[in-house]
Amino acid sequence: MDLHILDHRLRVTSISKNGLVNFTHPLIKLIFLRNRTRCKFFSLTETPENYTVVLDEEGFKGKTHLLSFHTPTTLVPFQHVSVFMLSTYQTDFILVRHEKDLSVVISTLEEEFNIYKEVGGESVPVHCQDVSSGLQKNGKEAIQPTVHPVLIPQNQFCVMSLDPDTLPSIATTLIDVLFYSSSPKEDTQSSPNQDLDCIKFFSFSLIDGYISLVMDTEAQRQFPADLLFTSSSGELWRMVRIGGQPLGFDECGIVAQISQPLADSDISAYYISTFSFDHALVPEEDIVSVTDMLQHQRKEPATS
Repeated sequence: MDLHILDHRLRVTSISKNGLVNFTHPLIKLIFLRNRTRCKFFSLTETPENYTVVLDEEGFKGKTHLLSFHTPTTLVPFQHVSVFMLSTYQTDFILVRHEKDLSVVISTLEEEFNIYKEVGGESVPVHCQDVSSGLQKNGKEAIQPTVHPVLIPQNQFCVMSLDPDTLPSIATTLIDVLFYSSSPKEDTQSSPNQDLDCIKFFSFSLIDGYISLVMDTEAQRQFPADLLFTSSSGELWRMVRIGGQPLGFDECGIVAQISQPLADSDISAYYISTFSFDHALVPEEDIVSVTDMLQHQRKEPATS
């Protein structure tokens, strides 16, 4: 399997639900006017708590004083490297926090991946010694990661894509779903038990000209069926949401405690980190096996 090192320099930010009104205009520009903004990496994900925005420096210009910024969550616990995972319809992205962490990531993954970077328009193989300036071997004993509680909501999710040329055709629907779908009644009167049934989750990514969408089946029904496309099987996904309270950005092993058991069980997963929590999507037909696995891992029932 190949892994490519990209030149994007990215920011991970959050917008509160109440503060969204202050950012509606720039967000609409980033979604629909990508040629004017020159932003090549943009992702917007809504969760019950807030909006997570991931964007490159071109997209971030002029907004630093209004958006809060934090470093990402972690994937490689034995090397203590913070990363932020973002799966899209087309590919998976691993965002590392510091330039110096890149050599540690390459050292960790080069036995499993063929690693390349683009030089002069061509893909050139990369090895650990090529970026060794920041590499530090960790001689300390690995810290046992915290096993976080998980939530398995009842929503069924779709992972979809869209031809960028048809984006204007769904503009009204997309704006409505992203910015106007939460009513005051939903925000103020929903009980904790209601929150366990279904959660609000919608993710839109526009990266290097490719669009990726993650939404539940209720949101999907609002879009024209002939414009969105998914895999030939049209598979549905269930979510495993990690964290009983907002996760620490420096904590190790949050992703690995879910992704490794899934990989060992040959269960595919689609992973999206957000500002407060992490989310793994697994095929609908595997949710019972995943629930059993998580119950055994935590020695207590997972909420489902």
